[in-house]
Amino acid sequence: MEKRRAIKTRRVGVLALPGVQMLDVAGPLDVFAEANVQAGAEAYRLSVVGAGPGPIVSSAGLRLAPDERVGGDGEAFDTLLVAGAPHFDEASVDAGVLDWLRGQAQRTRRIGSICSGAWILAAAGLLDGRRIATHWAVAERLTHCFPAVTVEVDALYVSDGPVWTSAGVTAGLDLALALVEADLGREIAKRVASQLVMFFKRPGGQLQFSRRGEANPGGRSVLQEVQRWVLGNLAADLGTPALAARAGLSARHFVRVFQGEMGITPAGWVERARVDAARQRLEAGAHPKQAAGECGFADVDTFRRAFVRQTGVTPAEYRKGFAPTAA
Repeated sequence: MEKRRAIKTRRVGVLALPGVQMLDVAGPLDVFAEANVQAGAEAYRLSVVGAGPGPIVSSAGLRLAPDERVGGDGEAFDTLLVAGAPHFDEASVDAGVLDWLRGQAQRTRRIGSICSGAWILAAAGLLDGRRIATHWAVAERLTHCFPAVTVEVDALYVSDGPVWTSAGVTAGLDLALALVEADLGREIAKRVASQLVMFFKRPGGQLQFSRRGEANPGGRSVLQEVQRWVLGNLAADLGTPALAARAGLSARHFVRVFQGEMGITPAGWVERARVDAARQRLEAGAHPKQAAGECGFADVDTFRRAFVRQTGVTPAEYRKGFAPTAA
């Protein structure tokens, strides 16, 4: 039996900038609010922080009234999270917000982000030398723009010292639940998960949802012709010698040209194409064995290993999560 902890009130703030994703704000706050219910005490005092006067207009057009503003002299936060927005990586962030975050990082016990909110923390220099999670769609660009930050591409959330970060949108709930478990213990966190009908520990990572790096034709015309043929003949011999012969090149030259223009080996691209096609079949309800055969895998074991490499979950787990209920 878990020993009951003394409950103290922790102040939690969520910074919501213009264009914020509403779920990035409401999801974690609902987890903390439910923790208060399950703890039978005010374990968390919640606050939404805006960058300026007036309501915050979300990406969905809904308006959110902040409880306080950046630059205020209120009580220090125990935990401060930056909510994400669909276009954070394309917009400049007010220097005053970044300065405020740097100051808050010195006062708070924990600081973190949800989804693309990691972009704001990175711009403030608060993620340098840290391992983080963020939405798969911005991970590559964030890594390029902030090379001192290490992005765990498949992670739902990452804890690195006082910095806690999560992947896209609903992963913010996973992050908040992990914070509740750290603060209030496993049993309360499990009751919160049960009440909100969410996984206590969600299986798999975010790659199972990712469509980044799909096998789309690219490169010079001769490569695109070969790639389009591959997509229409997934069960054929797609070994490098066969593809090189179709392109009219030696195998060595074909590999060099393909990898130089596509950033991936021909074998890697073929595996990605076959897994992409298998995902579509599994989503339609096909059995893994059927999908393996139709997409050119030698056997189910080979298919399973390739699928896990590309998505982070097994074909059976993926089918369970994405196929129609009737399947």
